[in-house]
Amino acid sequence: MKNTLYILILILTSNLLLAGPELVIGEERIEPGIVFIFEGAVKDHVMPMGIHLSEDQTHVHIEARVNWDEKNIPEGTPKGGFVPYLHITSLITNQKTGMTTFVDLLPHINLIDNFHYARNISLPGKDTDFYTVEFFVIPPTHIDLALHRDWLDFYGNQLMEENTFLYKDVYFEEICGASRAIIKKK
Repeated sequence: MKNTLYILILILTSNLLLAGPELVIGEERIEPGIVFIFEGAVKDHVMPMGIHLSEDQTHVHIEARVNWDEKNIPEGTPKGGFVPYLHITSLITNQKTGMTTFVDLLPHINLIDNFHYARNISLPGKDTDFYTVEFFVIPPTHIDLALHRDWLDFYGNQLMEENTFLYKDVYFEEICGASRAIIKKK
């Protein structure tokens, strides 16, 4: 029993070290049962390098975890499942200088959050400044996602409405100074 408890604590601690701290910027729920968790996470090595900035060129990994809720969701929907095909962008504004960074969040996968939308970014100023962070969420187009008659009958001609979420006084200093533990595959 003692060894099992020790192993469980070791596993949980290892997962926390690998994940690193995360700054929850905001949490939202929209119909038909989609949950958004917007975060500033520890910058990370993301492939392919041709479309992602390297860790040493960035401050933070800005991300949106977008999943179906656990209740009050459309029939047949996987509880907690990833919601694909969204177009998510973010505008980060330095509240002191007015300088901005605009970024498209792309689908990512890792062993901590699984599927999510994210991007490594450089802040438009110091990590000790306060920022306003806006997330713009656009539903998939009819080219990206086809809708069956039953969806149209119950929920209309799109997955969800377009949404904008605004958060003020976001402070990134702690997350910018953090790093991920590196675990090598055996």
